[in-house]
Amino acid sequence: MTKDNDKTFLRQRRLLLAGMAGALVLPRVADAFDVPAEPRLITRDYAKVRKHFHTKLLQKGPAPDRYEPLDAPVGADKIFYRSGYGGELELIAWVSKYKRESKPKPAVLFLHGGNAMGRGHWNLMDPYVDAGYVVMMPTMRGENGQMGNFSGFYDEVDDVLSAADRLAHLPGVDANRLFIAGHSIGGTLTMLASMSTEKFRAAAPISGNPDAFRFFNRYPQDIRFDDENSHEFEVRTALCYAQSFKCPVRVVHGTDESHFNDRAGLLASRARSAGVRIETDTVTGNHTSALPAEIAQSIRFFHGVAA
Repeated sequence: MTKDNDKTFLRQRRLLLAGMAGALVLPRVADAFDVPAEPRLITRDYAKVRKHFHTKLLQKGPAPDRYEPLDAPVGADKIFYRSGYGGELELIAWVSKYKRESKPKPAVLFLHGGNAMGRGHWNLMDPYVDAGYVVMMPTMRGENGQMGNFSGFYDEVDDVLSAADRLAHLPGVDANRLFIAGHSIGGTLTMLASMSTEKFRAAAPISGNPDAFRFFNRYPQDIRFDDENSHEFEVRTALCYAQSFKCPVRVVHGTDESHFNDRAGLLASRARSAGVRIETDTVTGNHTSALPAEIAQSIRFFHGVAA
């Protein structure tokens, strides 16, 4: 066996073992709407887990997606926020232009899809602005040529929490009405971030994948961590900590994304067993076409929570 073939074999073996670990932690699809076997971590507080766990990156480097310059788009200002241990990472975010008023304004932290931020993401933010929200869209470490190492759904959560702090302290923003939403990869980070802090009034993950075992089985090229350690997958899997949500949640995906159906239902059932207020729904369309209507749903949800 050549060295390249040997590496390929080891990679396939590790993914198989990770999948087997996922099958032990998460019930099979056929059992998703039955009373599921309780995962071993379900009663653990995800925020506390994060304080004690540090991901082990075997490959360090930037996020994998191609990117464009981060010049502020029309209707937004470019600002910076700090993240990482000791604030060593200075990262870029876009914030909607707004006038400071006597009454503080509610705000939405929106997490973009993919592993790079672009103007196409920002062009979808108008409905939030029109609804009266200040909108902030942050980049994550390693994206768009910035500082830091891509870790895939783990260290990026720290960036989300740091960006939330920055947004909450912007002049004229009501820190008590801070919401979070995100699409695709941003939807997954929305789930994990809303399990990590009580800062958010409500969360709206859109087409986020709550099952990292399944995600990385589909995108093994994004694995930068030690994939021989099944806990590395668990700490990236919202399903394993579904009782840790710290605010009301609305999980939504497109009707043409049937692969999310069982996981969304299972996430909700596990969260509800601990008294979490969580809703699930679908919107007509696919991963991209459903997004405008899903954003509209998130606005109605946020209004309802804040009423």
